[in-house]
Amino acid sequence: MENTSDATIEVRDVHKRFGGTQALDGMSFVVRPGQITGFVGPNGAGKSTTMRVVLGLDRPDRGSALVGGRPYAGLRTPLKHIGALLDAAAVQPSRRARHHLLWLAHSQGLGTAEVDAVIRRVGLQEVARRKAGGFSLGMRQRLGIAAALLGDPPVLMLDEPFNGLDPEGFRWMRGFLASLAEQGRAVLVSSHLMGELQDSADHVIVVGRGRVVADTSVAELLASVSRGRVTLRTTARQEAMTVLARAGATVSSTDADTVGVLGLPAEEVVAVLGAHTVPFSEVSSHRASLEEAYMELTRDAVQYRGIVDEEVTR
Repeated sequence: MENTSDATIEVRDVHKRFGGTQALDGMSFVVRPGQITGFVGPNGAGKSTTMRVVLGLDRPDRGSALVGGRPYAGLRTPLKHIGALLDAAAVQPSRRARHHLLWLAHSQGLGTAEVDAVIRRVGLQEVARRKAGGFSLGMRQRLGIAAALLGDPPVLMLDEPFNGLDPEGFRWMRGFLASLAEQGRAVLVSSHLMGELQDSADHVIVVGRGRVVADTSVAELLASVSRGRVTLRTTARQEAMTVLARAGATVSSTDADTVGVLGLPAEEVVAVLGAHTVPFSEVSSHRASLEEAYMELTRDAVQYRGIVDEEVTR
């Protein structure tokens, strides 16, 4: 692997228009080494266009995208700097999996040793000599990741890597991504599967309408959305609401025996109820999900009319 000081993606104030559609409108963020960064947003938010700009497939109207401080076009052997999976189906179906990887390897001055190493790493040894056209989507995902790893790059960029995987594949992918980050690589993962990202990602970049809506750790994002909400179950609903309101909480009744509490942490709720001998059966802090946070942040980030980011036709 290249020096981990090269393990960054920097997107700086990138603007990109397709006809009458503003696909990117000042997109800016940094993907840092040693962590998995989730990249999420609704269709048309600019995710795919951003990744294409990073790889030099689309030219920005303004701004820049750098890999290890350099534009993709300036990398002499790009697979040694960044590995990418944008479309698992982008492989010649009549070509055998190992031959597909050999073709890519030779284009970068790499040999059979690197090819056989990545085949073993992604678990395709038994099917390496089969034609890619007979692969399931999950197997194509592994083949695409093998291609991304050929040059042992410090940066990985994967679009929807969980698609087509079975339960064992999901488990493998989570562990695999974690191992890449533990090696000091910068890993950018775009996905609509919020549950998988919540379990896998350290950091998250939420985008909408071509710009960044949130750029923070997953833990901080979930804490901000949870907002210290507490759920209380009690047979003395009115009495509980009265004493908690006097203690400074904002309370609301959600059903006959449930009270929502804001402004007091769970342990203080328990202390207040105990001090006034108010009976209760449950006090629990609300833990928001990444999906809940995503929906709240992107509520106003509707799809653009016209060209949709993930389906741009040229």
